[in-house]
Amino acid sequence: MFELRYFFTAENLSGTVAAIASLIGLFPQVYKSYKTKSTVDVSMGMLINYLVCSVAWVIYGACTDSKFVLFSNIVGTIISLISVVQKRIYDRNSRRSVAL
Repeated sequence: MFELRYFFTAENLSGTVAAIASLIGLFPQVYKSYKTKSTVDVSMGMLINYLVCSVAWVIYGACTDSKFVLFSNIVGTIISLISVVQKRIYDRNSRRSVAL
């Protein structure tokens, strides 16, 4: 039976905070890029670094059987992949419009 007192451990609370922070980490940038169709001021190096970091944490979470690390970084990986794709598409489109 689920007991609430077992949920409120330091491990579970810190894991929950980490999962939420990972979920919202790049989301504002993804949303802004989608609305403006521009990523000129976003660094591809930062996006790649975030992606590599998230993938490494996914591997670590899988190896250590840590649900919080695994879940939050799978979502972080997806969001960072979306950001990288946006950067590629929107930068290519902005170069085309400048050339015209």
